[in-house]
Amino acid sequence: MNQYYVYIMTNKSKTLYTGVTNDLQRRVYEHKQKLVPDFTAKYNITKLVYFEPTSDVYSAITREKQIKGWLRSKKISMIESQNPKWQDLAENWYDTDPSLHSG
Repeated sequence: MNQYYVYIMTNKSKTLYTGVTNDLQRRVYEHKQKLVPDFTAKYNITKLVYFEPTSDVYSAITREKQIKGWLRSKKISMIESQNPKWQDLAENWYDTDPSLHSG
């Protein structure tokens, strides 16, 4: 069964970015290494602060759109309900390059 993730990343200024992916570890690595020249690279958004899994891609996309439509205060409340210290949830994920992992 496939796994999909809706995730929120941030930077030191707590600028929020919400995304969806089928490979959270790879996608967060891309953000952290600024491999895609987009919003997250421009604003140095490298810290994973929230994610939720789902087995349905349509549910993931719908949830991403829902969260993107929320007020900032609601997004912050959701993050802080799961991660009150805004810790980087991917802090210890990359002992090696994730492209070397199978899967």
